[in-house]
Amino acid sequence: MKIMGERRDVPLPQRGWDPIIILVKSQHPGNLGAVCRAMMNYGFTKLRLIEPQCDINCDEARNRAKHAGSILDEAGIFSTWEEAVEDCNLVIGTSGKREYGTKTVFRHFLNPWDVAELGPENGGKIAIVFGEEGMGLSTPELTKCDLLMTLPTWEGYPIANLSHAVNTTLYEIHRHHILVQGSSLGVADHLQLDRTISPEIRKLLRQAIREFGYSLTGDDSRKETYSTLLTRVIMRGMPLDTEAHRLLGAFVEATTAMQKQGGDVDWQKKRRKRLNVIEESSINIPFQIYEEE
Repeated sequence: MKIMGERRDVPLPQRGWDPIIILVKSQHPGNLGAVCRAMMNYGFTKLRLIEPQCDINCDEARNRAKHAGSILDEAGIFSTWEEAVEDCNLVIGTSGKREYGTKTVFRHFLNPWDVAELGPENGGKIAIVFGEEGMGLSTPELTKCDLLMTLPTWEGYPIANLSHAVNTTLYEIHRHHILVQGSSLGVADHLQLDRTISPEIRKLLRQAIREFGYSLTGDDSRKETYSTLLTRVIMRGMPLDTEAHRLLGAFVEATTAMQKQGGDVDWQKKRRKRLNVIEESSINIPFQIYEEE
């Protein structure tokens, strides 16, 4: 039996580039473990630590890392900044300290999605550096970085927890990979990247909505208004094929019930008194639709 949160034996995503996460003087083993778990959630494994101030092998770090303990096992530990970034082609520092006036030239920040777009263009080894909890990167450390990144947090409380900052950054990089490159090894194959509906299902859905609208009470003008309104609202939501299948079943069932309940002569002549079950191609749950005599 699979346990919720258990790591599955699947390959890591094939991105063409992966950032190296560098943590400077990590203070809290819980944060360190949470960073590892966030990294593994999105398929990132390269972690480097500069002068860690906590025991990376303690129970708290391991418990918070959960099934990402291998990242702690393989993390590089360095005594100086220079050693940690020596083989990197680009070093991106992070900070939540927003400056104003003349200092904005120094603190010219990228957003996480900018970094996500930058990675594939740059290639090589790109380091993203996060500072000590409660302190962040110092001005001298930020000066050593090639670029700076910040999170677009609310100005009323801009400083994020270390593991949350890492998670947000890696989410944007992983999201960009999925949107640009599509599904690949290690990416859930059930993700539908485009909000599209097939022409055949679109036609059936519009027909089902129209028949539902015309089964309502009132004159043709009222029925047409409801049919059009429902069509506009539903199509504005850009339903996927699987979602449209379910809507089809609901509309057909509702329409059949109303026609039968109302003693609709047309229904009695032209429709079967049952619904035919047609298996969906992509899921095992059947949907229902009319069949002409």
